[in-house]
Amino acid sequence: MRRIALFIGTNLAVLLLLSIVCHLFGIDQMAAARGYGGMGGLLAYAAVFGMGGAFISLAMSKTIAKWSTGARVIEQPQNETERWLVDTVRRHAQNAGIGMPEVAIYEAPEMNAFATGMTRNSSLVAVSSGLLQQMDREQVTAVLGHEIGHVANGDMVTLTLIQGVLNTLVILAARIVGRLVDSWLSGGRDNRGGSGIGYFVVVMVLQVVFGLFASMIVAAFSRWREFRADAAGARFAGRGAMISALQRLQANHGESTLPNTIAAFGISGPLADGFRKLFMSHPPLEERIAALQSAA
Repeated sequence: MRRIALFIGTNLAVLLLLSIVCHLFGIDQMAAARGYGGMGGLLAYAAVFGMGGAFISLAMSKTIAKWSTGARVIEQPQNETERWLVDTVRRHAQNAGIGMPEVAIYEAPEMNAFATGMTRNSSLVAVSSGLLQQMDREQVTAVLGHEIGHVANGDMVTLTLIQGVLNTLVILAARIVGRLVDSWLSGGRDNRGGSGIGYFVVVMVLQVVFGLFASMIVAAFSRWREFRADAAGARFAGRGAMISALQRLQANHGESTLPNTIAAFGISGPLADGFRKLFMSHPPLEERIAALQSAA
């Protein structure tokens, strides 16, 4: 639950911080101009900050991932395991028709792996030391196929686009409703520029509310893409190997040490129940196993 809360809180904090800065410097009001005649300016403002923040995060994703996990990129394999790891990723990448990713290992006790990067031909695939120690090679091969599936499916870019569009809609909708409420509170006076304190407070509250719904949509897409990546792992390494890898994860599922910024890209995510399941970035492992077992 802690990581789910961090995931939601990070997105909301970014939106709120941008809004506060823009309000303090008057950018918000200048973009909105006067009344609904300035809707084009307001939309442009929302798109710049909504999409811009998402794509900046994507552009920095590999650097952030390496720094936050301490991942060591394998430039020259130092042992047989590293040679096998690089060769396996290269084989999967060739089968998927993408460029060779950077391959890295990071120190962590749990079994985990992730892929990130701005394009299909400039990505990073990293595995934890715990994964290499606790899974056999057939299972690791399947996990690597899963991660290559994410890259080949363009999941990082698609997730960024969805997040950016939703951020834009959250910013835009909060300000439109904020104007209406501010006008109502001011007795219908011409305050459509949205410069009052009432407008600012309403916008902040609405961004939190709308941001929660946006996080649910992003999480729903994230869960769906895991099924597609599992199918890719089964295609590259064999369905039995992918099922075996997921069962191994299920038998030893624990708290991930991946930073919140890349937790959604791990092979498995935190558990949740009830309402909190709407914010899970990964489906339950039993559902993923069942989907593979029922596949024709």
